[in-house]
Amino acid sequence: MYSLLLAVIYLIFISLGLPDSLLGSGWPTMHVAFGVPSSYAGYVSMSISFMTIISALLSPRMIKRFHTKWIVIVSIFLTVMGLAGFSISSSYAMLFVFAAPYGLGAGAIDASVNHYVANNYSGSVMNFLHCFYGVGAVISPNIMAVALSKARWNEGYRWTAYIQIFILLICIISLPLWRKNESDFSEEKEEVAGIREALKRPGVILTLIAFFAYCSGEATCFLWTSSYFAGVKEGISDRLIASFGSLIFGGLMLGRLISGFISNRLGDRLLIRIGIVVELFGILLVMIPVSSYIPSAIGFVVIGTGMGPVYPAIQHMAPKNFGEKYSAAVIGLQMASAYIGSTFMPMVFGNIQEKVGIGIMPFYLLIFTILNIAMLERTYLVLKSE
Repeated sequence: MYSLLLAVIYLIFISLGLPDSLLGSGWPTMHVAFGVPSSYAGYVSMSISFMTIISALLSPRMIKRFHTKWIVIVSIFLTVMGLAGFSISSSYAMLFVFAAPYGLGAGAIDASVNHYVANNYSGSVMNFLHCFYGVGAVISPNIMAVALSKARWNEGYRWTAYIQIFILLICIISLPLWRKNESDFSEEKEEVAGIREALKRPGVILTLIAFFAYCSGEATCFLWTSSYFAGVKEGISDRLIASFGSLIFGGLMLGRLISGFISNRLGDRLLIRIGIVVELFGILLVMIPVSSYIPSAIGFVVIGTGMGPVYPAIQHMAPKNFGEKYSAAVIGLQMASAYIGSTFMPMVFGNIQEKVGIGIMPFYLLIFTILNIAMLERTYLVLKSE
């Protein structure tokens, strides 16, 4: 039963990744269809992320009140509604209506499942699971690429919704597995601290800034990688440009797969440091001023590989760094902070690139990479001095 439940959680992480990369890969075509500037992707992304922030902040209360399995079921259903809504949108304004369920579904499931895994599984399992997030995020840009070549962008969202429905049905069928495994795991019924208490813990605010910085860079890549190639490189087809949206996700998947094998031996902190160095190398590759798209394509894969272990490692450290009592609130706060970065920073970049050109993207990523590692290293010092 342990193995079956873990397999279901792998599927849940695939479902987490599926919606995240569709907007970025489809937007170069979508904004033309809607007759709006390319920078308007930031407003849609901001709306989705704003709703995710709300659900992430509510997650400690939901974790305390409801079992993880029910949060998962409701959250996946909400993302299905959002995807289906996007698929029928005939105007730019309609996207904002369906951004609400799209975002609400993401925050609660992300925080609750990460809390469950951080408290009940090893760092190796955490990285493997987040690798499967990358699987979902790699699949959907390629679905969008096929939709653009065979049909329309709307079908990319519709076909992804069908996959989400399949995963939802599997989760419903698997409900008895959670019940049978409750005796083997510590579930969420232990004493759970609130958000105000968690904010007073030394180092928590620093990790929130680090998460903000990490997800600012990650979300900018999610949304603007395809547009980067469309704006900087010439002679590339729409289908190839859309498929480039999967580069960062392929890197994330590779980074987390490698981390799954070595994380227990290296530990979370060293893994993060190695990841940041790899990410910086990837940014340097994207900066190479050549006409060929190949160095930049490799660079985005390397950036994703370096980013890979950072997100799961920070969350896996939460119970150890701040105590299990505070871990649900800390992870919820981390998710909210992450989505604040995801909400505003891609939009900020959209406005910047309209004025100075999208070629500024690697320099923008560099700023957040440095801020991320600086805040994490400061956190380690604060925790050491406790």
